[in-house]
Parts: sequence; C-alpha cells; structure tokens
Amino acid sequence: MENLKPFKHFATDAIHAGQEPEQWKCKAVVPMISMSTTFKQEGPGQHCGYEYSRSGNPTRNCLEKCIAALEGAKLGMVFASGLATTTAITHLLKQGDHIVSMNDLYGGTNRYFKKVASRMGIETSFVDCTVAKNVGAAIKPNTKMVWMETPTNPTMQLVDIEAVVSVVRASNQDIFVVVDNTFMSSYFQRPLSLGADIVMHSLTKYMNGHSDSVMGALATNSDKLGEELRFLQNAFGPIPSPFDCFLVNRGLKTLHVRMKEHMKNGLAVAKFLESHRCVEKVIHPGLPSHPQHELAKRQMRGFSGMVTFYIRGGLNEASTFLKRLKVFTLAESLGGFESLAELPSVMTHASVPIEERDQLGISDNLIRLSVGLEDEADLLADLDQALKAAVL
Repeated sequence: MENLKPFKHFATDAIHAGQEPEQWKCKAVVPMISMSTTFKQEGPGQHCGYEYSRSGNPTRNCLEKCIAALEGAKLGMVFASGLATTTAITHLLKQGDHIVSMNDLYGGTNRYFKKVASRMGIETSFVDCTVAKNVGAAIKPNTKMVWMETPTNPTMQLVDIEAVVSVVRASNQDIFVVVDNTFMSSYFQRPLSLGADIVMHSLTKYMNGHSDSVMGALATNSDKLGEELRFLQNAFGPIPSPFDCFLVNRGLKTLHVRMKEHMKNGLAVAKFLESHRCVEKVIHPGLPSHPQHELAKRQMRGFSGMVTFYIRGGLNEASTFLKRLKVFTLAESLGGFESLAELPSVMTHASVPIEERDQLGISDNLIRLSVGLEDEADLLADLDQALKAAVL
C-alpha cells in the first residue's frame, strides 16, 4: 500500500505481548501449555489468580493479551470458534432487541442471526451497509447492535467503518458497532481505531494461519462491554482448549510475515485472472477496477489473499474448474498457508436462501479463492490449466 504504512510495533507486539518469560518460574520463552482444569488455593477463596480453567487459564491469558495488543485494544478475549464469539457478543442483547447487519456476510453468521438469535426474540435487519445512510434508515428505537464485515464474504464489498460509526452515533449513542475483521487480520485493518466498539475474528483463518485450530476472538476498548463479555465467557463457557490457544499464539508470531506474502500472491492472482479470457469478472480491493478501491487504500494497510471471481459459464464450468485444480485445494475455510478454492453457492453460503444469494451476486459461477504462500508461478499455472479445462 502506498498510502498507509504498517501499524507501529506490530511485529514486536506479535512476538512479545503477553509472552513475558518472567510470568513463569522456569522463565520459559515460549508460553507454557497449562492443561490443568483446576488450581490449588492457599485458603478458601484465596488463589493466585486462577481457580478453574473455564474462568481463566494461563495459556489462554497469554493469547488474549497478544490479541489485544495487535488490535490496539484494552481487552482481548478468545472463544471456541468464530461463531462462539458471535454468540457471546449477541448475548449482550436481550429479547426484543434489534440488530442491523450487513446483508453480505459469512453464511454461518447469517444463519445464526436468522435461525438462532431469532429464537431468543432478537430481530435482525439485513441492509447494504456499503451505503452508510442505509444503516441509519434501518435503525429502530430497539436497535442495540450494528454488525458488519469488511471486506464482505464472499463478494469483497467494503464498508466505510468511520462513516457507519458516524451515522450510528448520530442516531443513538447506546448502539454498539461490531466489525468482523477475519478477511483482513489485525495486520491490515484495525476497526477499533476507526470507531468500532468491538472487533471480532475467526482466528481459525489468517490469525492462526495454519489450518489446524478452530477458534474465535474479540477485542474492545470499552470497559463496560469488556466486563459484560468477560462475564459471558465464564457464564456459558464457550472457551477454547489451552493447546489450541498455544497453536494460535504460535501462529501470531509470523502473522506479519505471512500477510505480506498473502498480499503479494493475492494481487498477482487477481491481476492474472482479470486478464484471462475464461474469466468474466474479478473482485479484489487492490485492483483499480474495484468500485471501492479508494476506500480500500484509505481504510486498510494492505490486502489479504482473498480473491473472488466469476468464471465464464455456470455451475458445470465452475465445478470442472474446481475439480481440475492441483495446487489449490477444493475445501472450505481460508487464511491458511495453503491455497484453497471453493464454490460459495453450494458450500460456505449454501445456508443463505437462494433469493438472497441471487440478490448479492453469489451465483453458481462465483468462485472464492484463498491464495496461500506457494510459489506465484505455480499458482498462476494451476489456475490457467484448470480454467482452460473448464471453459475452452
């Protein structure tokens, strides 16, 4: 990115925040994996900061401190999955409350709001948040939360976080704004610095980066929200295992290195596909052809390896393309070191009603790529041979 430099001290914080050897008697440089479920007390109610591992765990605490540092937050918290994080945040609401949500978002979040939160009497309005005034128009007297992804999954639309926050604040100071930052990672985007109240991640993706741990996280600068969320984390217990916390903590140490390579390969793939005769359209915020390219340069410090494109043809061509890939793996998820490809209409977003998918442009020829860290030439060659096999 020409306009914005990396966040100061990011690599140093990723490697050192929450990792102090002095917290262990043995002075271990790498945080210990504390598998104990319970901790000895000197007397009834007299403990050394840990009582029961659901309420607090040394390994988890190291990770939470690191997450907070990387998001520029007072408090970081981790959960058993990204959706467990979404559930905890939504539990800040009560029956009769209302959510304004981006209409284009992860299929699991869409399903949770529509089919689970609704059972608790929580209503959700799905609107195009890329136009900030749409958010203001959707706010009701009982609105308590605004939820957005940027870039969105899978159509890579961008939401102007500052503009939406401004609209929300003008309407009701008590509404809190949540941004799902999974597609960008903390390295390329910090929603809290743009006015959001809570930032959340599926740590399963870029933050861990190794496709071997399912986990979620949130961070906030609000003491009030942080206190309520810490209570909820303990009260209904959606916590990750200490070993998974160790894995994600380890993954964070190379986040800044990995994201630079994801960006390089992602841009190379996007440019290659944009010039390919078997491709109708490419959506990547780093391309000047993206309708919100200027917002991307203003709001983000770079781009991840996420690329969405429309293959010429329909379901048959898309399926053939995905089956013929050799370096890319046909699989759900994203953000790992390996390159993945998937068909959202029948995979990650199959739970989204077809009429909504049609409205959002999630058609059977829309393919989502998570570009990994392989050699650029091998990635381009793989895409080329699969496209030609499917279309020509």
